[in-house]
Amino acid sequence: MEIKSILWPTDLSEKAAEALPLVTSLSEKYQAEIHLVYVVEDIGRFGAWYGDFDYSHIEKLQEIERKKAEQELESICSNHLKGCPLYIRHIATGDPASEILKAIDDEKPDLVILATQGRQGRFGFGGVAEKVIRHSPAPVLSVPVKAV
Repeated sequence: MEIKSILWPTDLSEKAAEALPLVTSLSEKYQAEIHLVYVVEDIGRFGAWYGDFDYSHIEKLQEIERKKAEQELESICSNHLKGCPLYIRHIATGDPASEILKAIDDEKPDLVILATQGRQGRFGFGGVAEKVIRHSPAPVLSVPVKAV
């Protein structure tokens, strides 16, 4: 199997970061580009809010999260991926599993590497990881995370 590109979905949690050494190692070994994917969850899709809540507030919160994610992804790239030939950052808004699968369809990576749990995971396998593994057209390597 030739690996020219790797897609690494991350929610920027410590659990998701447990996949980073493998992402870095394989990228360096195969001189593969890395696509880092972060998804700002669309909190507006959860339905009605109590009281009068303007949707512009949700957009402001999501913009703050997007800017923070950009900073964190830049930090990861400059501090951990220096030996990698190319890294590309993707930030999307929506359902995390759906957006990751969309990124896989768009970028057509040779390999997807993700942690079995992210920041929301408390019990075994995470829901986003399960959906990605079940529906990904690309091979997915799952990295188990340490129990909390």
